[in-house]
Amino acid sequence: MAEGILEIDDSTFESEVLKANQPVMVDFWAPWCGPCKALSPVIEELAGTFGDRVKFTKCNVDDNPVTPGNFGIRSIPTLIFFKNGDVAEQIVGAVAKSKLEAAINSVL
Repeated sequence: MAEGILEIDDSTFESEVLKANQPVMVDFWAPWCGPCKALSPVIEELAGTFGDRVKFTKCNVDDNPVTPGNFGIRSIPTLIFFKNGDVAEQIVGAVAKSKLEAAINSVL
């Protein structure tokens, strides 16, 4: 896992995401997902830029079926931005870095 990006699972989701005192981005992904792999370096770069103000996390949907199910995730990658425990933004698919930056800025 890249520096600054926390791997979370069904058991740590509540404490790491819903109870966090800063905005949190959750990257719902799987190792076999091509678009997820393509998005990964972009997320790492954003974690380097915004990591002091936003917590960056990844949740493997194959290993953790409960959390993606709770949020109705049907395709990956899906990025959900949480603020104060609520969904603030949701992006599905591999998108441009500028779109991710806009979503991050909207939750800050």
